[in-house]
Amino acid sequence: MEEHLPTSWTSLLIEEALLPYENGRKIRQGWSPQCERFPSESNDDWGVLKTSAIQDGKFVEEENKHLPSNLEPREHLEVKPGDILMTCAGPRARCGVTCLVTSTRPRLLISGKMYQLRCDNSVIVSEFLESFLREWNTKKLIDKMKTGISDSGLNLTHGRFSTLEIPLPPLNEQRRIVAKIEELFSEIDAGVESLKTARARLGVYRQSLLKQAFEGKLTEKWRAQNPDKLEPAEQLLARIRSEREARYQQQLTDWQTAVEEWEAGGKEGKKPTKPRKLKEVENITDEELGVLPELPGEWAWTHPDLLAAYEPYALGIGPFGSNLKVTDYTTEGVPLVFIKNITRNNFGLEPRFVSQEKAAELKAHSAKPLDLLITKMGDPPGDCAIYPEHRPEAIITADCLKFRVLQGYCDRSFYCSFINSVLCRKQLGLITRGVAQKKISVERFKSTAVPLCSLPEQKEIVRILEEQFTAIEQNEAEIDAALQRAEALRQSILKKAFSGQLVPQDPNDEPASVLLERIRAEREAAEAELKAKKTVAKKATKKQARKKA
Repeated sequence: MEEHLPTSWTSLLIEEALLPYENGRKIRQGWSPQCERFPSESNDDWGVLKTSAIQDGKFVEEENKHLPSNLEPREHLEVKPGDILMTCAGPRARCGVTCLVTSTRPRLLISGKMYQLRCDNSVIVSEFLESFLREWNTKKLIDKMKTGISDSGLNLTHGRFSTLEIPLPPLNEQRRIVAKIEELFSEIDAGVESLKTARARLGVYRQSLLKQAFEGKLTEKWRAQNPDKLEPAEQLLARIRSEREARYQQQLTDWQTAVEEWEAGGKEGKKPTKPRKLKEVENITDEELGVLPELPGEWAWTHPDLLAAYEPYALGIGPFGSNLKVTDYTTEGVPLVFIKNITRNNFGLEPRFVSQEKAAELKAHSAKPLDLLITKMGDPPGDCAIYPEHRPEAIITADCLKFRVLQGYCDRSFYCSFINSVLCRKQLGLITRGVAQKKISVERFKSTAVPLCSLPEQKEIVRILEEQFTAIEQNEAEIDAALQRAEALRQSILKKAFSGQLVPQDPNDEPASVLLERIRAEREAAEAELKAKKTVAKKATKKQARKKA
């Protein structure tokens, strides 16, 4: 490293820049007791930090778990202002994340999945070391130090981390570098904050569009111009109920014919199964209507199971663990759908499969192309995506819900957008994160109210939304690109900082090598003095023991 540094710089191993703790170690790891699920919010109560308390360059003290009163706190593990914290276990992206604690409430302990570092300020400035640990090239070095068999669970061991080499400028230059980084980052932060605000406003605008769409306000003018395309919803509902009953009666007739043929054939084979009548769907009550938005006269609220296809399991969840285990997974066969596929709208992501035989056993949980798939677990649940037309039939897993809408009456994109809207999420009780429930059952979903209008109007709403969402997505992409450029600029600044190119060198600064030699000599002298004192004390103890004897 040193041949690429300015002449007044040197390098050292990370432990040489740190103060020792009471046990002589310079890199301290925490403690992971069995804590309460809720955080410690009072300065009088002890809490143990979660790894989520450590964000890149940011300490979040609220991310902790309450230490039970029956456990004695390990007070030597308490976090103090000036500490540098680093995660040392977890998924690849979360192992090795660093932040400087500039301020903190008392009585917070580090956990066993993080390191606590305290800088020797006679050698290195804390902000300088934190910035170095956050620089991309440093992160790459640390990433190579991690051990583990899977990216989902890695460890950064003390032995490996202690080999990290740090570039060391003179102390005064470190201070100048830190001041320059803070100045430049402050300008970037202001721009990033504006970009994030703009992106948040796009999200609000998206939900505003959805709200207007499903209250009939987006197509108000369209309805006035196309009265011939408006079949009243009450008429649509009556037709649906009539068709459901007619289909069941036809199934009964077909079944009776099949039974007669089976009996005439000497009752060979299995007796034909009697068709199951679809459960009657209740009308929306006056009480429910009282809390729902008012709809145009041609629209109506109904329950989703009335708009499900006329077939068993058109609305249902994935199999429970007793029916589908991890041991059933194969490398080929019928694909499985997980929460991550729905939330990312990527059904080819990290595919897993089950055998054709297992899929046949789980036929009731199959997802066909163009089915609506919904997350019933997550933070928050209720995300909806359309299973792509080009994908093969799949099996949904236990945390997913399937909604196969009724063709001829329902536009899939219309109902997918509605499920993703605030209007639906409010009904599911998912609008307040951390307070409301975090799980959707089939019955819970069936209890929601969904709007019904004529199919041509549904398609017009989808057209308008797609047009508007395309513009929103383009703006979001531009903002995301600007945010990436801002992060790249930060890293460019850090790279210059740790190669001596960010601020000019001052010939009057004491070279870092001279500083380090003096401090090493002082440490050696202090250690020798301490050793001598221990030797004298030991001799005195032995002499006293001989006198007593």
